[in-house]
Amino acid sequence: MGMLEVLKPTHFPHNIQRGSTQLKDVLPPDSEELLKRRAKELQQHKARTESVLSTRLYAPSNSPLQYPIQGFKVRPMTPTFIPGLALHAAQRSNYTVSLEVSEGVLRTTIPAKGVQVKVTGNGESRLMVESSSLEALNELLADVSYTSTVYHIHTGDLASFQFEDHEAVFPITIKQPQPPVLYDIGTDINSQVTITTKTFLRYPELNALLKSIREFYKDIEIIIGWFAGRNLAVSQVTTKYFLWVDDDFLFTELTKIEELVKVMEAVPELDVLGGKVGGNQFSFSIIYEEGDETEGGCMYRKSSGRYRSLPGYPQCSLVSGVVNFFLARTDAAQRVGFDPQLKRVAHSEFFMDGLGSLMVATCGHVSVSHQARLKHKDTKLYQAFRTPTKSEGTSKMQLHFFKNHLKCIRYG
Repeated sequence: MGMLEVLKPTHFPHNIQRGSTQLKDVLPPDSEELLKRRAKELQQHKARTESVLSTRLYAPSNSPLQYPIQGFKVRPMTPTFIPGLALHAAQRSNYTVSLEVSEGVLRTTIPAKGVQVKVTGNGESRLMVESSSLEALNELLADVSYTSTVYHIHTGDLASFQFEDHEAVFPITIKQPQPPVLYDIGTDINSQVTITTKTFLRYPELNALLKSIREFYKDIEIIIGWFAGRNLAVSQVTTKYFLWVDDDFLFTELTKIEELVKVMEAVPELDVLGGKVGGNQFSFSIIYEEGDETEGGCMYRKSSGRYRSLPGYPQCSLVSGVVNFFLARTDAAQRVGFDPQLKRVAHSEFFMDGLGSLMVATCGHVSVSHQARLKHKDTKLYQAFRTPTKSEGTSKMQLHFFKNHLKCIRYG
């Protein structure tokens, strides 16, 4: 299976808004204070997620300055040598270079008396090194260290490196290292995967699902929750992966959880891997434009859009979202979470919230069956709750407007 459709950014900039729901149209009449709160929340979000490392930098043309282009990372408030600093210049009687930062201080070796090197600003934010010897100057540049002066777990700085009319700016990543959180995957499927589902007024269907699971996986752990309690259900998972299923699914001989685990283990960048339900391999792409700070962005959930086949697994494709039958990395899904404000219909919204955070794919070689519609004492009552009311639909659009800072949304 190759690519069904290649999605290019040039396809969408002028099309997302066409046919979209304009979310300002569903706001309550007096929404001035809400707009102010949304604008404030956006600024706080940007303060948490953006830094000077987002600044666009350009390499100087034919510069004699040598410096690290990327990858220079330091721990907060910890002296770290800046790798690769050097000057490559033609013969001169004197050489003067300077380094300047804003979130830390710079230090180098104090030269011994008699050495033709002058250092100014040692231990300050601007360091100047002057010498008649290019070799001696480069020896001191090799000893320059950077220390951030304010504790922050993930931020950055920009260093300005100057010589005569030449200037280069390079990024410094300031990050507290994170210890890995690893799962002992064990040797069998029961230690690798937990099955999770939600249910409400469909207990005969749930019992049929459980019976089918036990036919193929007699010892696997199963956690059951109400829809709005999905976070609680997933919080109880202790295995590396969980398999999400609906309460009216049925396991068959084609429901091979091991095959999904095999793909996830082989492609560790993946966070979510979907399968087929009743022969339907539903998936979708999400196209998102950030828009401006005042009005917000636009989001387009496009059915059947796929980006490319998964390398090494032609039966799988990379997508933005999948059907309600998927294997997920427990820690990755917990970081995104299921919004408890959406009590019933909220499948796509999980992947909207996880856009840019979750790497998602869909595979056609693992499937689950769908139960025939059962009739029992709770069927009629369940149907009354199944379809969202108009007011619930409006509330969901208002939630997207504020939480996701959107001005329009489109489903296709």
